[in-house]
Amino acid sequence: MENNRELQDSFGREHTYLRISITEHCNLRCAYCMPEEGIALTPKPHLMTANEIIHIAKTFVELGVTKIRLTGGEPLVRKDAKDIILQLGNLGVDLTLTTNGILVPNFIETFKIAGIKTINISIDSLVKEKFNKITRRNYFETVFENIDLLLTEGFRVKLNVVLMKDFNEDEIIDFIELTKHKNIQVRFIEFMPFTGNQWDKSKLVSYAEILGTIQSEYAFSEIERLTDALNDTAKNFKIKAHLGSFAIISSVTNPFCTTCNRIRLTADGKLKNCLFSNSETSLLETLRAGESILPLIHKNLLSKKAVRGGMDDDLKFQNPDLFSQNRSMITIGG
Repeated sequence: MENNRELQDSFGREHTYLRISITEHCNLRCAYCMPEEGIALTPKPHLMTANEIIHIAKTFVELGVTKIRLTGGEPLVRKDAKDIILQLGNLGVDLTLTTNGILVPNFIETFKIAGIKTINISIDSLVKEKFNKITRRNYFETVFENIDLLLTEGFRVKLNVVLMKDFNEDEIIDFIELTKHKNIQVRFIEFMPFTGNQWDKSKLVSYAEILGTIQSEYAFSEIERLTDALNDTAKNFKIKAHLGSFAIISSVTNPFCTTCNRIRLTADGKLKNCLFSNSETSLLETLRAGESILPLIHKNLLSKKAVRGGMDDDLKFQNPDLFSQNRSMITIGG
């Protein structure tokens, strides 16, 4: 594919991966994602319709996007989620989604028809009581049953685990042991700052700490460093004797901004060129006015900062006056 300047930023990074949030609603209340007091949800008339989602997605595919991930909230709670998934499946892209796994059984055939091969499941504890505490709900058995269902049905499953000190950092080895007999990838994610999630650096379990814990349990000869895919956010490993693998996503201590190819579309039709950026470009208003969104896309990408929305050093990154201007994670879509 030829370089397309419409999807290139001022640092020469080409953006081929679009993450679309199709809803702000969720059937869980995870503490690192949603403020405890909840959020004021966007009124329905200000959210993208299914047709608008498909229209914008087609525009990006024509510009060179080759991968689309559906997020939320919880994408599968949207009433027309099946229709959206099936229509996006016709665009010829690598289609995938991130889900909490609760509603998976209702969508198995939809996933297959749409050509989805990989599903990311967000789960942060293997201990029922801790799972219920972090999610503020009681779906522990359901989620694990549905992980096994996906594996049985031939899907590749990745588990997204947000690590937090004094909560689940003592489960790192337990999660890796899951890969012994299950062909899954466990992805350890550094705790990131967003509005309302009570972030501070003391809760962070860093890449170095994660790797140190793993190296204290497994011999150096047992740990295999895998080749990372182009533009991969994760550093990939496996225990040689295990069926599955694990990865570390170090957005805080070791950001991967130089190879970033991601853009995000929120459920209310706003384009974010960085997960940490507090600036957004509304595509929906222009689309509804019958005007071209191409100039807006181009301008948005050219405004992308080199590193983490302009928080290019540790002091800025820890400054709540900066990161609290961003949305809560549930309204971004991850």
